[in-house]
Amino acid sequence: MSWRQQLAQRRRVLTAGAVQAAWRRFQQAGTITANTAAGRRFAAFGPHSMMAFPAGAVYGEPWIEIGDECMIAELVTLCAGMAPGHDLGPVPVLRVGDRCVIGRGSHIVAHHSIEIGADVFTGPYVYITDQNHSYADPDTPVGRQWPVNSGVQIGAGTWLGTGAVILPGAAIGRNVVVAAGAVVRGKVPDHAVVGGVPAKVIREYVAGSGWASPTARVSPVAPEALIAPEALIAPEALIAPETPVEPDALVEPDALVEPDAVVEPEAPVASAG
Repeated sequence: MSWRQQLAQRRRVLTAGAVQAAWRRFQQAGTITANTAAGRRFAAFGPHSMMAFPAGAVYGEPWIEIGDECMIAELVTLCAGMAPGHDLGPVPVLRVGDRCVIGRGSHIVAHHSIEIGADVFTGPYVYITDQNHSYADPDTPVGRQWPVNSGVQIGAGTWLGTGAVILPGAAIGRNVVVAAGAVVRGKVPDHAVVGGVPAKVIREYVAGSGWASPTARVSPVAPEALIAPEALIAPEALIAPETPVEPDALVEPDALVEPDAVVEPEAPVASAG
Protein backbone atom coordinates (compact mmCIF):
# COMPACT_ATOMS: atom_id res chain seq x y z
CA MET A 1 0.00 0.00 0.00
CA SER A 2 1.41 3.37 -1.05
CA TRP A 3 1.70 6.28 1.33
CA ARG A 4 -1.18 7.99 -0.49
CA GLN A 5 -3.46 5.00 0.09
CA GLN A 6 -2.43 4.82 3.72
CA LEU A 7 -3.17 8.52 4.14
CA ALA A 8 -6.62 8.14 2.51
CA GLN A 9 -7.48 5.18 4.75
CA ARG A 10 -6.35 7.06 7.82
CA ARG A 11 -8.49 10.03 6.79
CA ARG A 12 -11.58 7.80 6.38
CA VAL A 13 -11.05 6.26 9.80
CA LEU A 14 -10.72 9.66 11.47
CA THR A 15 -13.77 11.03 9.63
CA ALA A 16 -15.92 8.05 10.59
CA GLY A 17 -14.88 8.36 14.23
CA ALA A 18 -15.65 12.07 14.26
CA VAL A 19 -19.10 11.56 12.67
CA GLN A 20 -19.99 8.77 15.08
CA ALA A 21 -18.84 10.76 18.08
CA ALA A 22 -20.77 13.81 16.88
CA TRP A 23 -23.89 11.70 16.34
CA ARG A 24 -23.66 10.33 19.88
CA ARG A 25 -23.41 13.87 21.18
CA PHE A 26 -26.42 14.89 19.07
CA GLN A 27 -28.39 11.94 20.45
CA GLN A 28 -27.53 12.86 24.02
CA ALA A 29 -28.31 16.53 23.48
CA GLY A 30 -31.56 15.76 21.65
CA THR A 31 -32.96 13.35 24.22
CA ILE A 32 -36.26 14.62 25.62
CA THR A 33 -36.57 14.61 29.40
CA ALA A 34 -38.72 16.39 31.95
CA ASN A 35 -36.09 19.14 32.22
CA THR A 36 -35.94 19.99 28.52
CA ALA A 37 -38.11 22.52 26.74
CA ALA A 38 -39.65 19.72 24.66
CA GLY A 39 -40.49 17.72 27.80
CA ARG A 40 -42.18 20.68 29.44
CA ARG A 41 -44.63 20.93 26.55
CA PHE A 42 -46.29 17.67 27.62
CA ALA A 43 -49.25 17.63 30.02
CA ALA A 44 -47.01 15.46 32.20
CA PHE A 45 -43.56 13.96 31.66
CA GLY A 46 -42.11 11.72 34.39
CA PRO A 47 -38.95 13.06 36.07
CA HIS A 48 -37.03 9.89 35.26
CA SER A 49 -38.45 9.30 31.78
CA MET A 50 -36.70 9.86 28.47
CA MET A 51 -37.51 9.96 24.78
CA ALA A 52 -34.64 9.17 22.46
CA PHE A 53 -33.39 11.35 19.61
CA PRO A 54 -34.32 11.49 16.80
CA ALA A 55 -38.01 11.31 17.59
CA GLY A 56 -40.77 10.66 15.12
CA ALA A 57 -43.68 13.04 14.68
CA VAL A 58 -44.57 14.54 18.06
CA TYR A 59 -47.41 17.02 18.47
CA GLY A 60 -50.40 17.70 20.67
CA GLU A 61 -48.14 17.46 23.74
CA PRO A 62 -50.58 19.36 26.02
CA TRP A 63 -52.92 16.36 25.68
CA ILE A 64 -50.25 13.68 26.28
CA GLU A 65 -49.15 12.35 29.69
CA ILE A 66 -46.00 10.25 30.10
CA GLY A 67 -45.52 8.44 33.41
CA ASP A 68 -42.30 8.08 35.39
CA GLU A 69 -39.32 5.88 34.45
CA CYS A 70 -40.52 5.41 30.86
CA MET A 71 -38.14 4.71 27.96
CA ILE A 72 -39.30 5.77 24.51
CA ALA A 73 -37.00 4.66 21.70
CA GLU A 74 -35.91 6.46 18.53
CA LEU A 75 -38.34 7.42 15.79
CA VAL A 76 -41.42 6.91 17.97
CA THR A 77 -44.44 8.97 16.92
CA LEU A 78 -46.66 10.37 19.69
CA CYS A 79 -49.58 12.39 18.39
CA ALA A 80 -52.74 13.86 19.87
CA GLY A 81 -55.26 15.25 17.42
CA MET A 82 -55.48 15.57 13.67
CA ALA A 83 -52.64 18.07 13.36
CA PRO A 84 -50.53 20.42 15.49
CA GLY A 85 -52.66 23.01 17.21
CA HIS A 86 -55.81 20.87 17.27
CA ASP A 87 -57.71 21.72 20.48
CA LEU A 88 -58.86 18.46 22.11
CA GLY A 89 -60.51 19.90 25.19
CA PRO A 90 -59.60 20.12 28.87
CA VAL A 91 -58.24 16.60 29.54
CA PRO A 92 -55.42 14.53 28.03
CA VAL A 93 -56.36 11.94 25.40
CA LEU A 94 -53.15 9.87 25.59
CA ARG A 95 -51.85 8.51 28.90
CA VAL A 96 -48.79 6.28 29.22
CA GLY A 97 -48.29 4.68 32.63
CA ASP A 98 -45.12 4.38 34.70
CA ARG A 99 -42.16 2.22 33.65
CA CYS A 100 -43.36 1.67 30.09
CA VAL A 101 -41.01 0.89 27.21
CA ILE A 102 -42.06 1.90 23.69
CA GLY A 103 -40.08 0.24 20.90
CA ARG A 104 -38.31 1.93 18.02
CA GLY A 105 -40.48 3.27 15.21
CA SER A 106 -43.78 2.70 17.02
CA HIS A 107 -46.77 4.98 16.42
CA ILE A 108 -49.30 5.99 19.07
CA VAL A 109 -51.93 8.26 17.57
CA ALA A 110 -54.72 9.50 19.86
CA HIS A 111 -57.81 11.56 19.12
CA HIS A 112 -60.30 10.43 21.75
CA SER A 113 -58.76 8.23 24.49
CA ILE A 114 -55.80 5.86 24.71
CA GLU A 115 -54.92 4.52 28.16
CA ILE A 116 -51.70 2.49 28.49
CA GLY A 117 -51.18 0.94 31.92
CA ALA A 118 -47.97 0.71 33.91
CA ASP A 119 -45.15 -1.64 32.87
CA VAL A 120 -46.36 -2.09 29.30
CA PHE A 121 -43.55 -3.04 26.91
CA THR A 122 -43.75 -2.95 23.12
CA GLY A 123 -41.50 -4.27 20.42
CA PRO A 124 -40.54 -2.04 17.48
CA TYR A 125 -43.03 -0.71 14.94
CA VAL A 126 -46.18 -1.19 16.99
CA TYR A 127 -49.21 0.88 15.94
CA ILE A 128 -51.90 2.01 18.38
CA THR A 129 -54.81 4.28 17.46
CA ASP A 130 -58.29 5.14 18.66
CA GLN A 131 -59.56 6.42 15.31
CA ASN A 132 -60.42 4.74 12.04
CA HIS A 133 -61.90 5.82 8.72
CA SER A 134 -65.57 5.13 8.15
CA TYR A 135 -66.75 3.38 5.00
CA ALA A 136 -70.52 3.67 5.52
CA ASP A 137 -71.07 5.56 2.27
CA PRO A 138 -70.15 3.29 -0.65
CA ASP A 139 -70.08 6.21 -3.07
CA THR A 140 -67.62 8.41 -1.16
CA PRO A 141 -63.88 7.67 -1.04
CA VAL A 142 -63.05 6.12 2.33
CA GLY A 143 -60.35 8.70 3.01
CA ARG A 144 -62.90 11.51 2.65
CA GLN A 145 -65.44 10.04 5.07
CA TRP A 146 -65.54 11.34 8.62
CA PRO A 147 -63.50 9.08 10.93
CA VAL A 148 -64.95 7.20 13.89
CA ASN A 149 -63.38 7.29 17.37
CA SER A 150 -63.41 4.52 19.97
CA GLY A 151 -61.25 4.44 23.10
CA VAL A 152 -58.37 2.01 23.63
CA GLN A 153 -57.25 0.45 26.92
CA ILE A 154 -54.10 -1.60 27.41
CA GLY A 155 -53.76 -3.24 30.81
CA ALA A 156 -50.71 -3.06 33.05
CA GLY A 157 -47.91 -5.53 32.46
CA THR A 158 -48.85 -6.29 28.85
CA TRP A 159 -46.34 -7.05 26.11
CA LEU A 160 -47.02 -6.02 22.50
CA GLY A 161 -44.88 -7.88 19.99
CA THR A 162 -43.15 -6.41 16.96
CA GLY A 163 -45.52 -4.96 14.40
CA ALA A 164 -48.67 -5.47 16.46
CA VAL A 165 -51.63 -3.25 15.54
CA ILE A 166 -54.11 -2.15 18.21
CA LEU A 167 -57.33 -0.92 16.63
CA PRO A 168 -59.96 1.48 18.00
CA GLY A 169 -62.18 -0.03 20.67
CA ALA A 170 -59.60 -2.59 21.84
CA ALA A 171 -59.69 -3.37 25.57
CA ILE A 172 -56.66 -5.48 26.45
CA GLY A 173 -56.45 -6.94 29.94
CA ARG A 174 -53.53 -7.18 32.36
CA ASN A 175 -50.38 -9.20 31.67
CA VAL A 176 -51.42 -10.05 28.13
CA VAL A 177 -49.00 -11.16 25.40
CA VAL A 178 -49.86 -9.91 21.92
CA ALA A 179 -47.95 -11.87 19.30
CA ALA A 180 -45.87 -10.15 16.64
CA GLY A 181 -47.96 -8.94 13.73
CA ALA A 182 -51.29 -9.47 15.49
CA VAL A 183 -54.20 -7.13 14.79
CA VAL A 184 -56.22 -6.64 17.96
CA ARG A 185 -59.77 -5.40 18.24
CA GLY A 186 -62.43 -5.96 20.87
CA LYS A 187 -61.88 -7.31 24.37
CA VAL A 188 -58.94 -9.47 25.46
CA PRO A 189 -59.11 -11.09 28.93
CA ASP A 190 -56.38 -10.83 31.58
CA HIS A 191 -53.46 -13.25 31.41
CA ALA A 192 -53.94 -14.33 27.81
CA VAL A 193 -51.78 -14.86 24.73
CA VAL A 194 -53.36 -13.61 21.51
CA GLY A 195 -52.19 -13.76 17.93
CA GLY A 196 -53.35 -13.67 14.34
CA VAL A 197 -55.40 -11.40 12.10
CA PRO A 198 -57.79 -10.72 13.66
CA ALA A 199 -56.20 -11.70 16.97
CA LYS A 200 -57.67 -14.68 18.83
CA VAL A 201 -56.85 -16.16 22.23
CA ILE A 202 -54.16 -18.82 21.80
CA ARG A 203 -53.47 -19.54 25.45
CA GLU A 204 -54.81 -18.27 28.73
CA TYR A 205 -53.99 -18.72 32.39
CA VAL A 206 -56.49 -20.58 34.55
CA ALA A 207 -56.03 -20.45 38.31
CA GLY A 208 -55.22 -23.88 39.67
CA SER A 209 -54.30 -25.44 36.33
CA GLY A 210 -51.89 -22.96 34.71
CA TRP A 211 -51.54 -22.02 31.05
CA ALA A 212 -53.60 -23.88 28.48
CA SER A 213 -55.17 -23.40 25.10
CA PRO A 214 -58.90 -22.61 25.20
CA THR A 215 -59.77 -25.82 23.32
CA ALA A 216 -57.86 -27.91 25.85
CA ARG A 217 -59.88 -26.64 28.78
CA VAL A 218 -62.76 -29.14 28.95
CA SER A 219 -64.79 -28.72 32.13
CA PRO A 220 -65.30 -31.99 34.05
CA VAL A 221 -68.87 -33.28 34.31
CA ALA A 222 -70.33 -32.94 37.78
CA PRO A 223 -71.27 -36.33 39.36
CA GLU A 224 -74.87 -35.23 39.84
CA ALA A 225 -75.12 -34.58 36.11
CA LEU A 226 -74.38 -38.20 35.27
CA ILE A 227 -77.28 -40.57 34.43
CA ALA A 228 -78.09 -42.83 37.38
CA PRO A 229 -78.28 -46.59 36.63
CA GLU A 230 -81.93 -46.72 37.73
CA ALA A 231 -82.80 -44.07 35.15
CA LEU A 232 -81.71 -46.31 32.33
CA ILE A 233 -84.41 -48.18 30.31
CA ALA A 234 -85.15 -51.61 31.75
CA PRO A 235 -84.61 -54.52 29.34
CA GLU A 236 -88.30 -55.53 29.59
CA ALA A 237 -89.32 -52.06 28.46
CA LEU A 238 -87.56 -52.45 25.18
CA ILE A 239 -89.65 -53.27 22.09
CA ALA A 240 -89.70 -57.06 21.83
CA PRO A 241 -89.12 -58.72 18.46
CA GLU A 242 -92.26 -59.87 16.63
CA THR A 243 -93.69 -63.15 17.97
CA PRO A 244 -92.85 -65.97 15.56
CA VAL A 245 -95.76 -67.82 13.85
CA GLU A 246 -96.56 -71.25 15.36
CA PRO A 247 -96.30 -74.20 12.95
CA ASP A 248 -99.99 -75.18 13.46
CA ALA A 249 -101.07 -71.70 12.32
CA LEU A 250 -99.62 -72.25 8.90
CA VAL A 251 -102.02 -72.99 5.97
CA GLU A 252 -102.27 -76.72 5.19
CA PRO A 253 -101.62 -77.71 1.58
CA ASP A 254 -105.12 -79.32 1.22
CA ALA A 255 -106.71 -76.00 2.21
CA LEU A 256 -105.39 -74.36 -0.87
CA VAL A 257 -107.89 -73.68 -3.73
CA GLU A 258 -108.00 -76.45 -6.30
CA PRO A 259 -107.15 -75.36 -9.84
CA ASP A 260 -110.60 -76.52 -11.14
CA ALA A 261 -112.31 -74.36 -8.54
CA VAL A 262 -110.92 -71.22 -10.05
CA VAL A 263 -113.68 -69.16 -11.67
CA GLU A 264 -113.43 -69.30 -15.43
CA PRO A 265 -113.78 -65.97 -17.25
CA GLU A 266 -117.31 -65.38 -18.63
CA ALA A 267 -117.82 -66.45 -22.27
CA PRO A 268 -118.14 -63.50 -24.62
CA VAL A 269 -121.63 -62.72 -25.97
CA ALA A 270 -122.07 -63.46 -29.72
CA SER A 271 -122.81 -60.54 -31.92
CA ALA A 272 -126.44 -60.33 -33.21
CA GLY A 273 -125.39 -58.94 -36.50
